[in-house]
Amino acid sequence: MRGPVVVKVGGSLIDCLPRILEILRDERHPSLIVPGGGPFANTVRKLAPREEEAHWMAVAAMEQYGWYIASFGVPIAEALIIPRGTSVLLPYRLMREMDPLPHSWSVTSDTISAWVAGTLGLELLVLKSVDGLTRDGDLLTNVQGPIETPEVDPIFVSYVLAHGIRATILNGREEGRLEGFFAGIPVPCTRLDTRF
Repeated sequence: MRGPVVVKVGGSLIDCLPRILEILRDERHPSLIVPGGGPFANTVRKLAPREEEAHWMAVAAMEQYGWYIASFGVPIAEALIIPRGTSVLLPYRLMREMDPLPHSWSVTSDTISAWVAGTLGLELLVLKSVDGLTRDGDLLTNVQGPIETPEVDPIFVSYVLAHGIRATILNGREEGRLEGFFAGIPVPCTRLDTRF
């Protein structure tokens, strides 16, 4: 069985939350969920405030999504702790206190989840509505160097590699993918690791 993991649940998966949370609970696998921004962050994008204000509004949007995840009975974490079960991080106060990343749309919940995983020394699983990272439309199975890709924010890949974080990008919408990941069964995904 894998050790504890940080699981970023993308906002595009908001309609899949009951199934994803059930899988995380059934796996009895310690998981600290980092919420995406989802429809709450989309509202910030539409309002288009200055980058400084947009950054904190977007982190607050993650907090709203986190509260929605908590409404399914998921315990809340407000500090960086190694998970013992499944819990969801409410990031706003933590990010305000530590302020570890640039204030820009180049940093989204993708890189924030990488910062959480790196700080805790844990593996990162990023659940999105895509099979992984692509280049020219082709799925990349392994990434060992910086690339530009539309599936994650512009800083994510270089941040993960620079900090030695083991990360996997996985489609949380497709049946069987998340279960396969935890079971160690090969599934379509992208793995980022400098130790390949």
